[in-house]
Amino acid sequence: MNTSSFLADMLQTISERGRRFLAFNQRESLDDPMGSASALCETLLSSRGEASGMALAKNILDRWRSFDEAEKREFMIMLLDRFGPDTQRLETAIDAYRGHRDASALLELHLAAEPRRQELIRRFNLAPNGIETLVRMREVLLRLTKERPDLSAVDSDFSHLFGSWFNRGFLVLRPISWSTPANILEKIIRYEAVHDIGGWDELRRRLEPEDRRCFAFFHPQLADDPLIFVEVALTRDIPSRIDDLLREDRTVVPKGEATTAVFYSISNCQEGLRGISFGNFLIKQVVEDLRRDLPKLDRFVTLSPVPGFAAWLARERRDEASEALSPAAKAILSVLDDEDWAEDAEKASAVEPVMTAAAAWYFLRARDAAGRTIDPVARFHLGNGARLERLNILGDRSQRALRQAHGLMVNYLYKLDDIEANHEAFAGRREVVTTQQIRRLVPANKPSLSIGSGQGSSSTRQVAINEHASTERTS
Repeated sequence: MNTSSFLADMLQTISERGRRFLAFNQRESLDDPMGSASALCETLLSSRGEASGMALAKNILDRWRSFDEAEKREFMIMLLDRFGPDTQRLETAIDAYRGHRDASALLELHLAAEPRRQELIRRFNLAPNGIETLVRMREVLLRLTKERPDLSAVDSDFSHLFGSWFNRGFLVLRPISWSTPANILEKIIRYEAVHDIGGWDELRRRLEPEDRRCFAFFHPQLADDPLIFVEVALTRDIPSRIDDLLREDRTVVPKGEATTAVFYSISNCQEGLRGISFGNFLIKQVVEDLRRDLPKLDRFVTLSPVPGFAAWLARERRDEASEALSPAAKAILSVLDDEDWAEDAEKASAVEPVMTAAAAWYFLRARDAAGRTIDPVARFHLGNGARLERLNILGDRSQRALRQAHGLMVNYLYKLDDIEANHEAFAGRREVVTTQQIRRLVPANKPSLSIGSGQGSSSTRQVAINEHASTERTS
């Protein structure tokens, strides 16, 4: 018998039995659903019985699922307004700590400062399928924080608890293959967020050939719903175009001849788990599994999108004081306004060296308001210890990629011996680890990108692979 299924059935039974011991007020006013929900939440917090607690939690979550959008918004505001810290207990704890700064007083201060809704969310999780409902609940909460920024306080409580409940120690890595149950494969099609899967035939091409792999993390309480998955291509070389990996008529590489594992799509599946990091664990675990099963693999790279590049480049083109683009560079990039530029060989050739240099600036110099590397995908891989290895102009000619990044894709190299040092450089000093070839495109003492004879050469039209080139770090 499946263990998680057995536990779910047991929890359901306990919850149903608990209903026998609860005397819910059946005369509650239908005109005040939030007042009723608030009263039930207070009762749940004061409950000491396991069965009655499960039944209460199930009752509240059942109500939540029946709420319309306006009522769900009111529920979140109720959690914010009525289930923060116990202020009287907190003030008492503060006074006690000021008088006696010992471990006992500090512990009480810590406990008193915790919002009551954290314990409430923990008790919601006692209900059958509680974790799934809580993930859906946070999906709603993330939408609401855009109009009600103060609800971020509630979201921080969800994030804090999810960070523990979805800890790597609780996650299960499972390979996804063509023989995986259809209900999971259907979700892989639906959740794919980087390169759309057109249907079952295309999914089969990504899973069945011997040079393809797919892995996903699952949580025991969401056994048939992946949290995140990665698609892997086994190749002989580092690819520069996504079409080389996905086209229908490609040549399959015998797995015994593959030397390179390419992570070409990483998709987070649960919007309610946004910001809860499992991707770094996923890649490292997959690398270990691949090395064990395919000892000839000696390179691990990505072929990654650059979703914010086009928006950044548009801002720099409009900025008369741009440090990234000279007037000459802007003039050449004006062809990007033509819808057919990517299909016109002459226009694409003219743009390529300028865009390559601009892309190097984007990764090495562009920063957000917090001083971080501006590209979110770059932050993920560089934070994991990868190296920015190659810039691929028109690596993806899909409409989405042209709209988001003018077709730019990049390779990040996971060189296992360097991962720790690269991570420390990026996380500790915000330094981007890259190759000499990319670094040369953004001279340290050059205020803006201009067009010279060197930038038009073939060596900069596609930054060459040179695994043995010395690595430079730049802030």
